[in-house]
Amino acid sequence: MNFEDLSSLRPDLAFIAHWVPQQAHVLDVGCGDGAMLRYLQSGKGCTGYGIEIADDSLLASARRGINVIQQDMEKGLGLFSDNSFDTVLCLSSLQMMQHVEALLRDIVRVGSEAIVSFPNFAYWPHRVALLKGRMPVSKSLPYQWYDTPNVRCATIYDFEELAEECGLEVLERVALADGKPVSFLPNLRGSLAVFRLRKKSRPA
Repeated sequence: MNFEDLSSLRPDLAFIAHWVPQQAHVLDVGCGDGAMLRYLQSGKGCTGYGIEIADDSLLASARRGINVIQQDMEKGLGLFSDNSFDTVLCLSSLQMMQHVEALLRDIVRVGSEAIVSFPNFAYWPHRVALLKGRMPVSKSLPYQWYDTPNVRCATIYDFEELAEECGLEVLERVALADGKPVSFLPNLRGSLAVFRLRKKSRPA
């Protein structure tokens, strides 16, 4: 799989991939079908593991040659010691967790850096839907209210506050629309929020 293939399959993943260093050791939490890890392995010489619970996604990842572990992310990342990975990915999965703060702390425990993405609930079509008295449905929130796996709704500003409370440093923050960065009014015009994070260094 080359970069162009990833761009056509998931433009957001194609953008996020450039934040992952060459030959990094990567953990992909909620790796889905393994497309991201497959690209990172073949295109950037990365190594690592995926974590996934759904049987169909587990099989898809395995067929792509991904080292994947079947585990419920809600149970944490106790399998891994501190700083086991250069980069931990949690892409469009965090909002599906009951215990977001605990998982976020675990992600930055096991990784030197983390990249987290989630649907931005403040995206303007979502606001319009709510003004009309309806729950929003979009590319980034493609479910009806009654069958959605998303149990948390957050905006870019909400996540920034959580990162601060968890003692994390935001290295980069981008809002994406159709896989492209949005610079003007990102909390309004971006459908997907992407953060690159690390633990704040302690004063000497």
